[in-house]
Amino acid sequence: MKLSGLLARQRDDLPGVTGIARVERRSDDVLRRVRAGDIAVIDHVDLDRRTAEALVAAGVVGVVNAAPSISGRYPNLGPEVLLSAGVVLIDGVGPEPARRIKDGAKIRLHEGGVFLGEREVGRGTAQDADSVADLLVEAKAGMSAQLEAFSANTIEFLRRERTLILDGIGVPELRTSVEGRQVLVLAPGYGHADDLTRLRTYLREYRPVLIGVGSGADVLRQAGHKPDVIVGDPDVISTDTLKCGAELVIPADLDGHAPGLERIQDLGIGAVTFPASGNPEDLALLLADAHGASLVVTVGFHATLGEFLDSGRSGSNPSTFLTRLRLGSKVVDGRAVAALQRSRTPASAVALLAASVLLVVLVALLVSGLGTAFVDVVADAGDEVAAYVKGFFT
Repeated sequence: MKLSGLLARQRDDLPGVTGIARVERRSDDVLRRVRAGDIAVIDHVDLDRRTAEALVAAGVVGVVNAAPSISGRYPNLGPEVLLSAGVVLIDGVGPEPARRIKDGAKIRLHEGGVFLGEREVGRGTAQDADSVADLLVEAKAGMSAQLEAFSANTIEFLRRERTLILDGIGVPELRTSVEGRQVLVLAPGYGHADDLTRLRTYLREYRPVLIGVGSGADVLRQAGHKPDVIVGDPDVISTDTLKCGAELVIPADLDGHAPGLERIQDLGIGAVTFPASGNPEDLALLLADAHGASLVVTVGFHATLGEFLDSGRSGSNPSTFLTRLRLGSKVVDGRAVAALQRSRTPASAVALLAASVLLVVLVALLVSGLGTAFVDVVADAGDEVAAYVKGFFT
């Protein structure tokens, strides 16, 4: 017993970061199971910022990527997010070593190696801030090729979904009244929770229809707001949020298969499907537009070229571009709305200023000794007005 305990302590004292392996080929799948202290083992070329932020939010201590986290096609932002949060990143391990790592096993990461106890089962590149910065510089040269591929994908997407984009055919009906109202669509993108907090004044004054996309619906509820509509895969949304009374719209494949529909049926919740090849964020925008929204405020969406290319879904990027063209000036970024709200002088501030001025005048009158005379004058004027009005009735 003493010897085994000594060996256990020696293993715990081994250098590096240790955690439980959560192995999934698709990063979206591992996000559903990963917990604080785990090490995510994925196969994700060009790790995007959204996935990285979700891993950081889950509390992972390390990420093992079978593929290159930055391939050079474009400057993706995911590795930088992980390293900034102190998460160990080893990429380019390869598919075979990744398959040797069993889900639920306790693994250790150290200097580019992946270990089971003291036995190395895989080796890749341990990324740091300098190596990622160098890779991003090189990757900027790949943006032109990426944009050319994007153009081809856009044409293909428009051919496949032209009736949806141009005419809104296929958009499901809603019970929620949207016609002529403003709509806020919250997606689980970079800084979405902070941006929502900055929109408190807007939410209070305009009371827009609230649409939560995926786990963005949970963020709305955590901030004290009830979503009116939820768009996304139910598997990434908490049960309490699914049961909050919001209308649920589940994106479906073009063949009608809707991921997560089984969970909804098990919970006994009503839902409608939205068969389309666009991503959930774009489907939420099309939903608001088709039902007559006067303005659509977006929170957590891709707002820059870098974020746009970094969505990590090459097949969905065309839908984002074309959806924005469809909505035109109707769609506004939430950060712009928050900035405009800050530049306005609220009515409460004006009322407070007026009250302060009145208080200063009254104090000045009292201090100067003219306060009594002023009150007498006001009283006499009031008596005259009362007598004048009374004359109409006598």
